[in-house]
Amino acid sequence: MGTLQRLDARALVCIAVALLTWSSSYAAIAYALAAFTPGEVAFARLAVSSLCFAGLMAATRTPLPPRRDWPALAVLGLLGQGLYQLCLNWAETRIASGTAAILIALVPAATVVTAALWLRERLSARAWLGLGVALAGTVLVVLASGRQVALDPKALLVLVCVVVTAVYFVGQKPLFARSSALGVTAVTFYAGTLGCLPFAGGLPHALVDASWGQLSALLWLGVAPGFAGYWAWNIAIHRASPARVASFIYLSPPMAVVIGWLWLGERPGLGVLVGGAVVLGGVALANTRSRTARGIATAMPAHDAQT
Repeated sequence: MGTLQRLDARALVCIAVALLTWSSSYAAIAYALAAFTPGEVAFARLAVSSLCFAGLMAATRTPLPPRRDWPALAVLGLLGQGLYQLCLNWAETRIASGTAAILIALVPAATVVTAALWLRERLSARAWLGLGVALAGTVLVVLASGRQVALDPKALLVLVCVVVTAVYFVGQKPLFARSSALGVTAVTFYAGTLGCLPFAGGLPHALVDASWGQLSALLWLGVAPGFAGYWAWNIAIHRASPARVASFIYLSPPMAVVIGWLWLGERPGLGVLVGGAVVLGGVALANTRSRTARGIATAMPAHDAQT
């Protein structure tokens, strides 16, 4: 694919929707895990999302992707949804929150590397520098916010999440040439739901014993971070480069701090504010081009600039 596609206003709105919904998922997962096993949370969340996707596709008469793409979508769904959800839920019960946050921050870099190998996307030195600055800011936000960080072999669960997320983001991009973002996302969720079915044997009994708050957490996970968040994110990837879109994941920790400040009155300290500013600077640096690059892009014929 060569050069990276630029982000337009619609892609930026979709990224904001995804990050805002995803920022609530960690707390909702932790709340739901008090009544359900990690496997039950994964299956219930994906099942609710799948029902939302099925209903919307029926209402809008959106066709399924071509059958030749089903095997690839099934693999992406089993990895990027099924395996990811299982590992993330298990990690939340076993790993310090700060450790998980720092490791998850490796997703943008993993996505860039995957896009370079898979799609032949090229990232400038300026963009790499921006990613590095944003990663440093994320680490500063996590450490300054007082979240626990500890070395733990179980952190490999989070690294699995990082790898399969990068594969999921990048692997869908070529399929968007033949299908809508809605159709592609829906089929990956269907596959992920089926993959988690063996872990949901005790779910009916757990649903009966769970509180309304815990049931609401499952519904929220399926509707907001699952259905709305991933659909919005894939619309952005449809319209732009997976590597460029993934760089915005670095904004999740600062956004969580702002939400806690406005909603819970948790005023951030100076270190958190400085770290947030560093993250913003890094993301901006990664998503802006030098004057030379802009001049070259302007001078290129339209058909060349879009290849």
